[in-house]
Amino acid sequence: MPIDNDVYDRLGRSWWDETNPLNILHGSLTPGRFAYFQRVLTPYFKGQVSGKRALDVGCGGGFLAEEFARLGFEVVGVDPSRVSVETARSHAASSGLRIEYRVGGGEELPVEDSGFDLVYCCDVLEHVSNVDRVLSETARAMKPGGLYLFDTVNRTITSKLIAIKAMQDWAPTRVFDVTVHDWQMFIKPAELADGLARHGLVVGEMVGLGPRARMPSVLLNFVRARTGRITYGELSRRLNAGEQTSMAISYMGFATRRTQALDQVQSLP
Repeated sequence: MPIDNDVYDRLGRSWWDETNPLNILHGSLTPGRFAYFQRVLTPYFKGQVSGKRALDVGCGGGFLAEEFARLGFEVVGVDPSRVSVETARSHAASSGLRIEYRVGGGEELPVEDSGFDLVYCCDVLEHVSNVDRVLSETARAMKPGGLYLFDTVNRTITSKLIAIKAMQDWAPTRVFDVTVHDWQMFIKPAELADGLARHGLVVGEMVGLGPRARMPSVLLNFVRARTGRITYGELSRRLNAGEQTSMAISYMGFATRRTQALDQVQSLP
């Protein structure tokens, strides 16, 4: 069955509501991945991010956009769901944060060339029909030497059991009653590295991203959330998601856009 990306319009008015299944992306996933991103950002920008521009590709309700804005980045968030963009815009305003949000897809980003010091893309690449086009647009939007942060779902037996069977197919544990993931669209790390390289983005590191709670506890808490005994926000916190050594479920990392000088050297005979 095709992925139902319209779910982000149907549920997108309440991203920040812990009873919303989309909030599973926030409770521990936002702080978990952001802790890793900060570890990468600190040496890269030497702690000087004021005035630096960041592009959030597939911003959803603005979970990560708000974190980067609080660090001092000038953030532009882009998402194809108009409902999600409206929600993100409203929440940022109520939080006193200046974030610019635009409606648009990763395959045709509504931004200028070479305009961003940082681009990040989380929980997105496994949803798009043309990953190569999204990576091409990402590279176009980045300044030479710019930093790219990402995470996505690996195509493994483990990810099939967790992201497809447990979270989507099995009635006692599933989060959504519609198809939000297709296992064939998950991306192996080597495939992503090759795609990034085609567009002048050099991978610096990839690490695992996933629940650090024990698997029996993970499954039990999915059941609790499904039956309404805990919220999806609480489920996310109990998963204790974050950096780990195994990339069997998901992974995250960073890449840099090659500078023009390096491209010229590499093109010499």
